[in-house]
Amino acid sequence: MVRAVVVENLVKDYGRFRALHGISFVVEEGEVFGLVGPNGAGKTTTLRILATLLVPTSGRVTIFGLDVVRDAAKVRKLISYLPEEAGTYKNITGYEYLKMVAELYFGKGRDAEEALELGIRIAGIGDRIHDKMKTYSKGMQRRVQLARALMVRPRLAILDEPTSGLDVAQAIEIRETIKRFSKELGITVVMSSHNMLEVQEVCSRVAIIDRGRILEQGYVDELLRRYGVDNLEKVFLTVVRGGGVEGSTTATG
Repeated sequence: MVRAVVVENLVKDYGRFRALHGISFVVEEGEVFGLVGPNGAGKTTTLRILATLLVPTSGRVTIFGLDVVRDAAKVRKLISYLPEEAGTYKNITGYEYLKMVAELYFGKGRDAEEALELGIRIAGIGDRIHDKMKTYSKGMQRRVQLARALMVRPRLAILDEPTSGLDVAQAIEIRETIKRFSKELGITVVMSSHNMLEVQEVCSRVAIIDRGRILEQGYVDELLRRYGVDNLEKVFLTVVRGGGVEGSTTATG
């Protein structure tokens, strides 16, 4: 399999504070990979380095074989990045926004028209696509932003807390959209979340991070079997505490 992302001994310091302590993980092409952990664990820092927005203190990250520091300009042509608090243009419609994005990427031609059509389909908000975005719910805004990230068919989509602040129904819609269109379009996805139960529903493999360190990683079903639990939250509690959690049969691994 092609390695979409390779993170090796990644360290990031902010002054005297070390946000990442030499983390390593690999993402294979075509998979949806989850970086999960509590707020402040280092997830956003990691994703911003993948997106070429931050430079690591040490270590190395490659995206489809390209170094995110040395080859940053080339990497940016392969990726899309959806930050946790992506804003919207309140006084234009969702249609106008997606059309603007399509033309920025592809110019004025058939490719842009196809990207716009895809974006409207991914957003899935019907005729509301022609209403100004200031009238959208947070869930609708997030759907349009997710459409923006996927409609350009990146080789890698980097999604930071894509369901942050959404209610249960809205979060389910976003999760299903990620699963459906990443598979349909053949897009590799790296997504972060503090909601481990959510990631369990979307991702095939995960890395659990806390205080800038990878505590555990692997296929979700294998991790659940290894720790004898029924969800990733219990895996997290086990590895953090170094002991068993209620309902677990083993605390090794």
